[in-house]
Amino acid sequence: MHGLHLTADLRGCSTETPAFTDPHALRRLCLAAVAGAALQPVGELFHTFPGAGGVTGVVLLAESHLAVHTWPELGAVTLDVYVCNFGADNSHKARALLDRLVTAFAPRQVEHHTIERGASS
Repeated sequence: MHGLHLTADLRGCSTETPAFTDPHALRRLCLAAVAGAALQPVGELFHTFPGAGGVTGVVLLAESHLAVHTWPELGAVTLDVYVCNFGADNSHKARALLDRLVTAFAPRQVEHHTIERGASS
């Protein structure tokens, strides 16, 4: 179960980015980023919340998952990328996926966290 779990909290993003409030735009962005990182999607769900209209999107990956949550009222996005490294080290793919999404939202501030999951004994 060894893997790499990356998170990023993005602040100061332009809310003009369609993916902030449009689940179809967020889906296209996420799937393009997944493909660009050479990961394999196996399922997905995107949901818009009433009111401010934030979107949550989840892409299930053969390697694990991607989750994105937008808060247009705050100009904020949270990103969560987890990849298993069973059979192959997918760490570089996880970093590439996260980098693509951070670039797309163009935040003024980014807070990154890295967790090594299930370290080998």
